[in-house]
Amino acid sequence: MSKLVIVGTVAFDAIETPFGKTDKILGGAATYIGLAASQFKVDGAIVSIVGGDFPKEDLKMLEAKGMDLTGLEVVENGKTFFWSGKYHNDMNTRDTLITDLNVLADFNPQVPENYRDAEVVMLGNLHPLVQLGVIEQMDSPKLIVLDTMNFWMNSALNELMQVIAKVDVITINDEEARQLSGEYSLVKAAHKIMEMGPKYVVIKKGEHGALLFSEDDVFFAPAMPLREVFDPTGAGDTFAGGFTGYLARTGDYSYINMKSAIINGSALASFCVEKFGPERLLNLTNKEVHERIQQFKSLTQFDIKLT
Repeated sequence: MSKLVIVGTVAFDAIETPFGKTDKILGGAATYIGLAASQFKVDGAIVSIVGGDFPKEDLKMLEAKGMDLTGLEVVENGKTFFWSGKYHNDMNTRDTLITDLNVLADFNPQVPENYRDAEVVMLGNLHPLVQLGVIEQMDSPKLIVLDTMNFWMNSALNELMQVIAKVDVITINDEEARQLSGEYSLVKAAHKIMEMGPKYVVIKKGEHGALLFSEDDVFFAPAMPLREVFDPTGAGDTFAGGFTGYLARTGDYSYINMKSAIINGSALASFCVEKFGPERLLNLTNKEVHERIQQFKSLTQFDIKLT
């Protein structure tokens, strides 16, 4: 098993969907990534920052899930990053209502000394300079995975390109892949992005699954058809946590094993949307995950005679 460094927000969210709304609840990219990765009992560390208003019981919960919080800074006189959003009826689009950076505005990530030799690094969605600062602290990781979004493409493209040049895998959605590459075809977009540095490109298509591209191959993983989707917040981060958690657990970073990692990530993401925030992930059992992966297998497994 390899060490896993997770960089991202540990935060508060307030969410409204067609199915209801919440007050401030636990959120943040690193939270979802860590909870998903914990399903694989990895040796993981979260690098993030919170204010003195962040509940101590939530920190204890993350530690109980096996996350090392030595790299999580607590600014006692500061306030935790807060995001509020409202989803449209299609659940694929949303409006950001509030973004309060608070302590995140001055975040200077510090990777714990005993995790700088980690083989796997998961860079959650943050300013590219923060992500770059983490890469520079690592010794020689075997796999660096980057998650980013169109906001950074619009506001910090030069810095983002520096990060992209240093990573092995990038995960973005289809709209972002088209924006970054300037290509409408996702096949052309993926290959153009690979020319920027990454060996692999994962393009997330929400309820339509995910695509994994390498130089020579492409793999498609479906999304689980669910009766109800209550809240898509954190689904992409949960996917990333399942993906990197599985790879860190197996220590196999080959394209073949990444296909299994995609399925594991997709399975965990399908749980995330079943309740508001990370609630569904908190008490998820290995049995439930195993059964969901079997369901994924049955979605795509078939026999056909070729004539």
